[in-house]
Amino acid sequence: MMSDGTRLGNRALTLGIIVLGLATAVLAYALLSRSQSPRPSANRVYNPNGLLGDIIQVEVRNGCGVTGLASRMSGHLRSFGFDVVEFGDHTSFDVEKTRVIDRIGNMDAAKQVALALGMPNMNIEQEVRADYFLDVSVIIGRDYENLKPFKVYQ
Repeated sequence: MMSDGTRLGNRALTLGIIVLGLATAVLAYALLSRSQSPRPSANRVYNPNGLLGDIIQVEVRNGCGVTGLASRMSGHLRSFGFDVVEFGDHTSFDVEKTRVIDRIGNMDAAKQVALALGMPNMNIEQEVRADYFLDVSVIIGRDYENLKPFKVYQ
């Protein structure tokens, strides 16, 4: 006959195994779902102006006025290998929707940045500026909470 202490120990062990199994299942699902998502590439495919380097160069501007957004987004883009050459405030804080802007006529570079941010390609604009020595500008708008660097995963 088993004592109450032994039964309690067996139940605790069974509960521990169940919790560990569930945690393993969640981690496996997260790994599989991440591996099937397309991953952005920070490498330039096209370099029309002969810019130095093979890495897509990006500037990030805060267009909504919430402190720290440009820095946080810069860190996110750098984690994917993009060269964030500058970040800071935009000329105004009244930007409603976040914009990804192709600056050199290389829409592929802008698409890779948009992919890293979780934005659809329809939010990409083209404003080629020969005086900009970078590939893509990102202007953060008031919709920033919908972007990957700012989503709270639950």
